[in-house]
Amino acid sequence: MTALHEATAPAAVPAERRPSASGARRAPERGPVAGVRRWVRGGGLSTLAFAIPLLIVFGIFSWSPIVQAMVMSFQKTNLITSQFVGFDNFAHVLADPLLGRAVLNTLYFAVLALVLGFPLPILLAVLMSEVRRGRGLYSALAYLPVVIPPVVAVLLWKFFFSASETGVFNTVLGWVGIPAQPWIQSAASAMPSLVLEATWAAAGGSIIIYLAALLGVPGELYDAAEVDGATIWRKIWHVTLPQLRGVIFIMLILQIIATAQIFLEPFLFTGGGPNNATVTVLLLIYRYAFQNSLGGDYGEATALSLMLAIVLAGLSFLYFKATERWSS
Repeated sequence: MTALHEATAPAAVPAERRPSASGARRAPERGPVAGVRRWVRGGGLSTLAFAIPLLIVFGIFSWSPIVQAMVMSFQKTNLITSQFVGFDNFAHVLADPLLGRAVLNTLYFAVLALVLGFPLPILLAVLMSEVRRGRGLYSALAYLPVVIPPVVAVLLWKFFFSASETGVFNTVLGWVGIPAQPWIQSAASAMPSLVLEATWAAAGGSIIIYLAALLGVPGELYDAAEVDGATIWRKIWHVTLPQLRGVIFIMLILQIIATAQIFLEPFLFTGGGPNNATVTVLLLIYRYAFQNSLGGDYGEATALSLMLAIVLAGLSFLYFKATERWSS
């Protein structure tokens, strides 16, 4: 009887469809007012209360300088007097003969850094992940260059880059019969020398990120590959790299953006020389803004900064659209 009663009992009717005391059904709430009520009942006010301080701080310290820079790009200003000049700053920057040289130097640095510096952290992270003992020590040694102050690192590498035969690097090359190199004193070898130091300084952070990503690779995949008779290199190619694909794509675009904004090494090592061989876009922006003791033209500096930001934003958009299917 109980089962029969449950089988024949009417189904529960939603509250909004139940007839009221007068016999009429109450219609569900619709429209923007109902949406606001549902948002409030779902905890929207508390979420907004936590978000407002963050939005205020982010707006003051992030978006406010961006808006001010956009305004300054249309002004001729030295931060004391300002005059609206429209697109003249952009025209002057594009007409600067040094701009083309700076763009080519930046592209040259980016290509060298990607070819030489991007695969190296991946290789070192994979090798370090295979080490059974002392992995923490190796990780600390790999990350050590990141914590060294940049100025100290530059002074150290300037000593290494001495063009004399008694220089550190030239002495090492002499042991294997290679003649002394001019390093940063030559226009031909200055940029590769900067790439060498920049790779040493930044590789440690990438290695730690790849090591953390490798911890998430299921061990069962390596066991299955080993059962199939895969060698260590086949494991890396068919298991490790596919599992790191998403991290690799993110790190690649981050390195592209970082190399396009290279400033520290050219500024501290060579100041853009010799013969403008290491002038980059950011170093040119610095020259526009601080080219003399009375203050440079900040309008042209912000105009070039804005153009660089637009190029990098467009490049990032195209990159993510092109790799959307591959990186998943």
